[in-house]
Amino acid sequence: MTIRTIKTPLVKAEDNIRHIIAESIKSLPEKSIVVIASKIFSFCENRLVKKKTGTPAEKHQLAKQEADYYTDPHSSKYNLMLTIKDNWMFVNAGIDESNADNQYSLWPKDPQKSVNNVWKFLRRHYHVKQIGVIMSDSKSFPLNWGVVGHGIVHCGFKALKSYIGQPDLFGRKMQMEKVNLVQSLAAAGVLEMGEGNEQTPIVIVSDIKSIVFQSRPPTAKELKSLKINLEDDAYAPILLRANWQKGSNR
Repeated sequence: MTIRTIKTPLVKAEDNIRHIIAESIKSLPEKSIVVIASKIFSFCENRLVKKKTGTPAEKHQLAKQEADYYTDPHSSKYNLMLTIKDNWMFVNAGIDESNADNQYSLWPKDPQKSVNNVWKFLRRHYHVKQIGVIMSDSKSFPLNWGVVGHGIVHCGFKALKSYIGQPDLFGRKMQMEKVNLVQSLAAAGVLEMGEGNEQTPIVIVSDIKSIVFQSRPPTAKELKSLKINLEDDAYAPILLRANWQKGSNR
C-alpha cells in the first residue's frame, strides 16, 4: 500500500472544495482512495461558530445541539461530554477547536452527500472510473491515550470484506469476522496527514489489496449494513446503562 500526502492551500471559510482539490492534486491514478479530513469540508461549507467565551460550557451547549444523544460532562480533567452522532460515539459531537482559527468547527451537515459530490467530481475531473473517497476524522479509544483516524463516510467502493464461512488456519469456519476497509484506510491515511500544522489534509492511498470499487455511491442498504444497533453491540452492557439524553440533532 502506498500513501501520498497532498499539501493544500490554507483553506478558508466558504472556499470551494473542488477548487482546492483541483489545485492540489495534479493527477489521480485509477484504483485509488482519496482520504479527506472532515475539517476541510466543514470550512468549505462554513460549518464554523465563532467563539464568544471559549468556555467548556459554550462548547457543551453546541455539542448538545449537534448530538443525537449525549451524557452530561464528566469529571475528566478535560471536561468532556460523551455523545452519539450518526451512530458514532465520541466526545463533544465531533466539535473541534484545533486548526480552526478561534472558532468551533462542526461536522458537515450531510457528510454522505458531501463525499458523494466529491466522488462524482473526481471521476469527471481526472477521468478515472475506479476511485473511492473517505471523509476522515480523529477519535480516541476507551482506556487508551492518543487518537486514531476513522472514516465518517465513504463512496465508490465496498466498505466491508467478509470472512464469514471461510476457514481459518486450522479449518475452523469464521462466524462473524469482517474487515472494515473504510476504517482501516482512514487510520492509515490520517496517520500520514498528521494532527498539527502539517497542512496535508488530503492523502491518496493506492496499491491496495482487497478493494472492490463501485461505479455508484453506496446504497441506503449498504450504509445501514455498516451500523450495529445499540442493543446488539458488544459494548451494550455499558452503553445501555449510560444516562443518555436526546440532543437537538435527534
